[in-house]
Amino acid sequence: MNAAAAVAAPTTPRAPARRRTELGLIVLAVLLVGGLYAIAGLGKAGSLPANIVPFLLIFFALLVVAHVAMRYLAPNADPILLPTAGLLNGVGYTFIARLSSSQASKQAAWTALGFLVFIATLAVVRRGRDLERYRYLFAFAGIGLLLLPLVPHIGENINGARLWIHLGSFSFQPGELAKLALAVFFASVLVERADLLAHGTVRIGRFLVLDPRYLAPIIVAWGLSLLIFLAENDLGSSFLFFALFIGMLWMATGRAYYLGLGVGLFAAGAVFALKVIGHAQSRVQAWLDPWAHPETTGYQIIQGQFAIADGSVFGTGPGQSNASHIPYASSDFIFAVVANELGLVGAAALLMGYLLMVGTGLRIALRADRQFEKLLAAGLALILGVQTFVIVGGVTRLIPLTGITLPFVSYGGSSLIANWILVAVLLRISDDTETPMVVRPSSLVELSDVGLDTGMIDLGTPTPPESGVS
Repeated sequence: MNAAAAVAAPTTPRAPARRRTELGLIVLAVLLVGGLYAIAGLGKAGSLPANIVPFLLIFFALLVVAHVAMRYLAPNADPILLPTAGLLNGVGYTFIARLSSSQASKQAAWTALGFLVFIATLAVVRRGRDLERYRYLFAFAGIGLLLLPLVPHIGENINGARLWIHLGSFSFQPGELAKLALAVFFASVLVERADLLAHGTVRIGRFLVLDPRYLAPIIVAWGLSLLIFLAENDLGSSFLFFALFIGMLWMATGRAYYLGLGVGLFAAGAVFALKVIGHAQSRVQAWLDPWAHPETTGYQIIQGQFAIADGSVFGTGPGQSNASHIPYASSDFIFAVVANELGLVGAAALLMGYLLMVGTGLRIALRADRQFEKLLAAGLALILGVQTFVIVGGVTRLIPLTGITLPFVSYGGSSLIANWILVAVLLRISDDTETPMVVRPSSLVELSDVGLDTGMIDLGTPTPPESGVS
């Protein structure tokens, strides 16, 4: 194709179709959430909720405003993520409203703020690759946010874990934002060092092995996760951050032995910490044998197991169960409430929503043109997947229970806002990938327009795209 043909080619051929698809899925999500909200009200009180019309109008308006913002700020982005995230958010609010009206009002405010932050993120981050420039700022911000709960008079200990900061009537979990900041930092550093970490660089006799100094990032990440575990008494957050780093390291290098090394290091650190921290010991003992202390440490797990079993295949029906006997039902154990009222079918459908979001994130990573954007998108998808696995695995007693929230569904503003930012960044990367380069009438275009550093490129010598995620 010559320069004239390139200039004449349309620049956004799929944008209208993508946004029409998104709008149709938004309407479907609102109908599903509205139906669930109505049935839950009928099951609980025998009548339709008095606020069902205002609720649906506000929920639909929030999604439509986000959709309109997408048309202007990211017209070529993936059409699946926004409706799916909105559906999960709406389902979560429905169950929270059924469990606690006071928590529902707070969650409604956090939901509105989450949509505003989503739009603001798209407006501020105009190109995904721009985040790479601020790698060390994100690194310091991430570490600072992780350690902020340890500051005296600010940090707050809740349920044995010191993960919260408290300022007056305002409380927040800074680790939710820290995971996003560290994902940006990990992606930018690993892109630079992927080749060094993937191949041996020091010769010992006949063998070429990895220079030990290149293992330093793994040791530092392991030490940081262990520090979080020891200081804040939280195995879930520690595992999430360490799994994020090891997973991104594996995807950057393609070397499976990093997975084995990461599992070994985390297991060694966890065994050591379990001998020191009483809170972690009680969590593991409750996981292994909740009936040993059925009225104390094992009570929550036992009640969750009863709720899931009572739900059977099709559930007791929205609003029909008595979930008030489950401690922290709207946050830690909301998956057990979903499984109880919607049964195996509803719980599986909820997990399929997360699977769809993770798969979409990985597809965005595969299609991205630049290695940094590939790795960042894959890391963000990994955060969603690991966080969902950790909390669902804890509720179903597959792994020890932790205080991690179920993304978009559990009660809590920290997690909700962080996850809406995560979705916005993924959509920004998707839009960067799918938006064709605007070709100027000149036969030369600056390399900065296609993500390279400096210089000029001739249109007659096209540059092949980079390979996918290793």
